[in-house]
Amino acid sequence: MSISDSIADALTMLRNANSTKKERVDIPKSKVLLEILKILKRENFIGNYKPIEDKKQGVLRVYLKHGKSGKPALISLKRISKPGLRVYVKKGDIPTVLGGLGIAILSTPRGMLTDREARDLKVGGEVLCYVW
Repeated sequence: MSISDSIADALTMLRNANSTKKERVDIPKSKVLLEILKILKRENFIGNYKPIEDKKQGVLRVYLKHGKSGKPALISLKRISKPGLRVYVKKGDIPTVLGGLGIAILSTPRGMLTDREARDLKVGGEVLCYVW
């Protein structure tokens, strides 16, 4: 199976595992996905993650976070910029997600940042996804 958009595939794997109330999910390892998972952990959308080495590309094992009532911490993920249609924003046009309840993950010259961090640093970039 050839993967043309590894970020969209990983977000779909997270979304599917979250909707079926799984405790963990394994996604293919890449530098971009590792940075996205760092942001999701820092913003308390996932419990933890750990890289697992194999003889190939490697795997990122993501431990999902659920509340006491079983409600997932991660409600939804939406891919914004796609390989066929890249979405870039200037520093003044950075979107807010659900009035600040969610986050937008941006790829900037300063690395992967949330929308709040990008506004504070006054940098724009490519909007990868929305998370809430």
